[in-house]
Amino acid sequence: MRTVTVLVADDNPVVRAGLRSLLGADGDLRVVAEAADGRTAVALTEHHRPDVVLLDVRMPVVDGLTALPHLVRLSAVLMLTYSGESEIVREALRLGAGGYLVHGEFTSEELLTAVHDVASGRARFTPTAANAVLGVVRGATAHGGAGPIVSNSLRFRGIASQMQSDVARFGLSVREGEVMDLIASGLSNRQIADTCFISEKTVKNHINRIFAKLHSATRSEAIAVWLGTRTAS
Repeated sequence: MRTVTVLVADDNPVVRAGLRSLLGADGDLRVVAEAADGRTAVALTEHHRPDVVLLDVRMPVVDGLTALPHLVRLSAVLMLTYSGESEIVREALRLGAGGYLVHGEFTSEELLTAVHDVASGRARFTPTAANAVLGVVRGATAHGGAGPIVSNSLRFRGIASQMQSDVARFGLSVREGEVMDLIASGLSNRQIADTCFISEKTVKNHINRIFAKLHSATRSEAIAVWLGTRTAS
């Protein structure tokens, strides 16, 4: 496994120190820089070009969401924050974040795995973030495909319609689209079954049909196609 380089962006020096220590203990991860605000994060990312940026939402000078569109053009971004509000999660994903972890909802090992996964193009979410994504999917289904208005701000109105567009583009049913979003969120078959109130066997059947429609043989390939990082062959 190659070494994954990481930039840590958080205004709390204690959090930065803890993350540097934790990530440094993994021989396949290397912290190349730290930033206390979004502006510095962008500048250091342009200089170091890390594989992954761990990004907090609330920071001084320039906040994480404002910096995010600039960062995702340079590196994969994994949100790592105490901010678990649904609208913030959805906006971060709309702006290109590769995953969203809320402090207190993951173990040290899960964080290390998430960094490696996001570096490889696999999305990772903790339960609060996954529920925010699922809320959009269920809202879109309940509204007959029109999608819910998740905010009065124009910034948030394109999320559900984009998901519906993806479902139509790949020929997936509404349920298959919901399952695919949960796969991209990092949920296991058992977790998907519990979330959708269906059996694990039904989940497997959905996944087989999804893989066929996305011309994919594995979860990672399907996620890459679904997120637009690889075209269906």
